[in-house]
Amino acid sequence: MIWKIVKQIARNGIRTEPAPDIGAAVTGEISRIQAEVLQILGQSLAIRLVDAGSCNGCELEINALGNPYYNIEGLGIKFVASPRHADMLLVTGPVSRNMVTALKRTFDAIPEPKLVVAVGDCGCDGGIFGESYASCGRVSNVIPVDWVIPGCPPPPIEILRGILTAVRRRA
Repeated sequence: MIWKIVKQIARNGIRTEPAPDIGAAVTGEISRIQAEVLQILGQSLAIRLVDAGSCNGCELEINALGNPYYNIEGLGIKFVASPRHADMLLVTGPVSRNMVTALKRTFDAIPEPKLVVAVGDCGCDGGIFGESYASCGRVSNVIPVDWVIPGCPPPPIEILRGILTAVRRRA
């Protein structure tokens, strides 16, 4: 059985998709945003991410910020495990009733001045879930929000833009 697979690989070769062409405009935009983030932040920005009940679509896009293409670690932006070390709270998903206390405690543990950014349509306005017996809806129904990043899910460049805008408004 294994020899059949090896012969097929030898016959067909290894097939992969070509890298997507995103264009020079997007690459230039990313470089501009990165330069502006470094200029505003100076040192670093520590972000605490809280999933308040999302489908994980937004988390996948947030994780993409850590790849070499966006390289947010190189900009001095890092995700931290403790809210006591965070400057910004990034919240995804509609706030489920089970997450209300945890979200409030996380918000209270972040030192002043704190920034809160709601990511995705669910965090901004409740998305398709809205308010129900199981969901409080948007993040601003539970804690104060400084900035929202709409989209289902928003692309990584929009998340980076939203983080920059939130920091710029506080600076």
